[in-house]
Amino acid sequence: MAALSRPRKSKNRREFSKYDARRPKAPWFARLMATVALANLILIIGDLSYIPLRDQYLRYLPKITTWYGETFKGIEPHRFTAHYLKTVDQLEEQVAQTGITSPAAQAILENLQDQSEAMIAEDPFQIANRSGNLEQIKNEMRDRINVDSATDAFTTFWSYDHMNEAGFTQEIAFFNQEIRPLVETNFFRRIAVHGGFVDQFWRIDIWFNLLFGLELLARSFYLGRRYKNFTWRDAILWRWYDLLLVIPFSALRLPWLALARVIPVVIRINQSNLIDLEPIQRRISHFAISQIAVELTEIVVLRIIDQMQSFVREGGVTKALLEPNSRRYIEVGGVNELEVIAQRLGALTVYNVLPQVKPELDALLKHTITQAFDQAPGYQGFRQIPGIGNLPDQVAQQVVAQLSANVYGVVKGSLEDHSGGELTQALVQKLGETFKLQLKENENVDELETLVIDFLEEVKLNYVKRLADADVDRLIEERYQLYNVTRGNTPGDR
Repeated sequence: MAALSRPRKSKNRREFSKYDARRPKAPWFARLMATVALANLILIIGDLSYIPLRDQYLRYLPKITTWYGETFKGIEPHRFTAHYLKTVDQLEEQVAQTGITSPAAQAILENLQDQSEAMIAEDPFQIANRSGNLEQIKNEMRDRINVDSATDAFTTFWSYDHMNEAGFTQEIAFFNQEIRPLVETNFFRRIAVHGGFVDQFWRIDIWFNLLFGLELLARSFYLGRRYKNFTWRDAILWRWYDLLLVIPFSALRLPWLALARVIPVVIRINQSNLIDLEPIQRRISHFAISQIAVELTEIVVLRIIDQMQSFVREGGVTKALLEPNSRRYIEVGGVNELEVIAQRLGALTVYNVLPQVKPELDALLKHTITQAFDQAPGYQGFRQIPGIGNLPDQVAQQVVAQLSANVYGVVKGSLEDHSGGELTQALVQKLGETFKLQLKENENVDELETLVIDFLEEVKLNYVKRLADADVDRLIEERYQLYNVTRGNTPGDR
């Protein structure tokens, strides 16, 4: 009863246990270092994407983006655009105190008109590679005022008549929602003593370099204690990819090379089982191998056909058939392999194959002779004569047996008899020479060469192209099916 009440493991659970047994759990230190390496790679990607994606970072993480730019990238607010936005803030304060009709408010409006004209003419966004944002600002202002000139649009927008007619509250709200965020994207970046922009990311990255350098030293010391004759060079070559984690690319002003750390990060993640990357790895490798196999097969086949076409076009086949001594041919062992192969196949046919198929050959010959007798005029009446009966069939059978025995004896005797072998060889040589002579005299060589070349071209166009058009996914699926069938037939999986 206890055995009946015991819960049985499901098939999926057994498969998972089997898979888990194949992938033993990595030590906690390996998992920790893999996590640290992954964090370092994420920071590198974030640093490299800071300048190109700073506008998006400002939209979602404004405080962190501003702090990081000022601390590590030498970024400061651009004086022109910062003063421009400060002037707009002064206008809002002045209007709140004295109204839009006051002389002070109108003086600020005129100042904004002048600054807007200078912003369009000087393009202070260019140094930050944000000229596209200035174009977007100009387009927004043109659409707002409905004029073609950006300078006229700004002049009209910051005028007393427009503010009084359209409403200051509504227009300043439009500026703060649509124009201000684009103006705030502009910045000024300090220049370092080496002539490039200030970049202090190495102050973060150097701690990761030191950590992985200490790990490399500790591993080398451990391997040196555990294995004899294990040098520092052996330890470095054993895990060469870890050097990418130790080299301070940021301090060397080679930040983009730091992306090469994706190699040790992926290897560490896979080895530590932090993330199971084997399915992705298998999928990528299978896809790559399938693509390479298709391309390589197509190239090899096309190359072979092209060589065959060139060989035929240059007259190689003609010379090989009609002028065998005109080209130098390298022989191995001093033996004519084709003659030896022909002799071996002939002997095998006579001594082993023909005795096995002799009953079938006799039956075929008997059927042929009997059918010939049946078609002869008066043969059926001849069979009806009393006393004759099956005598013709018996005679045909004896004739066939005697004929096959004689033919077999002749062939066998020609192989065993030295003179018969020479005569057979002379016959074969005469046939070859006669064929070559007739081929020359009838002038069919050029036509045959043209037909062979055209045939090979048709093979390329009609069959080789199918290799490239083959469905790679279908090939991979068939490969998986074959793999599953072979695995299912192995004793260990039953």
